[in-house]
Amino acid sequence: MQNIQDKVVIITGASSGIGEATAYKLAAAGAKIVLGARREDKLKAIADKIAQNGGEAAYRVTDVVKAEDNQALVQLAKDRFGKVDAIFLNAGLMPSSPLSALETGNWNAMVDVNIKGVLNGIAAVLPTFEAQKSGHVLSTSSVAGLKVYAGAAVYCGTKWAVKAIMESAQAGTHIRTTTLYPAAVQSELVAGITNEQASKGYRELYDTYEIPADRVANAVLFALSQPEDTDISEITIGPTTQPW
Repeated sequence: MQNIQDKVVIITGASSGIGEATAYKLAAAGAKIVLGARREDKLKAIADKIAQNGGEAAYRVTDVVKAEDNQALVQLAKDRFGKVDAIFLNAGLMPSSPLSALETGNWNAMVDVNIKGVLNGIAAVLPTFEAQKSGHVLSTSSVAGLKVYAGAAVYCGTKWAVKAIMESAQAGTHIRTTTLYPAAVQSELVAGITNEQASKGYRELYDTYEIPADRVANAVLFALSQPEDTDISEITIGPTTQPW
């Protein structure tokens, strides 16, 4: 596809769901993929599958909460492939619950991964993008970054923060940004909900409506394939039948 061949793309949260589907999609289109996530066995399996299908991929165990892990992931891209063209900041958590449940540990985890993880990724790649006067930062927010949902105050807050950060990152620069707002899309997010009431509600919602993660991968491919003078700044994606 236009403008995808030989692009070097870093993906965080790459071991499952949207990240994994996007890795396969972009590799099939000719991109060189650098995978980051915490589960090495999953990363290796994905990289091996990409290689078996004729693509190129490298991986590194990465905790996006750690600034040094993000920096090492960017350095891996440069060492292995000689450059970085884009980074897809996709790592995220959604252990939602009513505020009254006082799951403060989960609140802090969401702030750390969903907000600080995005900032760490931007900090790691921005000097390179500014020096080369080009680059593309993509990030997964959520429809919860466009609309506030009951029982998801902290998750919504983190995803609204991603929206604000991404809008500001692009303004007046040579760097392209794309913020993705998925609704019910196949992922491991629901499995991370520890509150029994919230877990039941989300599981029923996703079982009823969810679409494959590949649908979001299509949107990432579309945004990345645009000419360098064109920025697709926001894409909202969800099931046709879901009332979101």
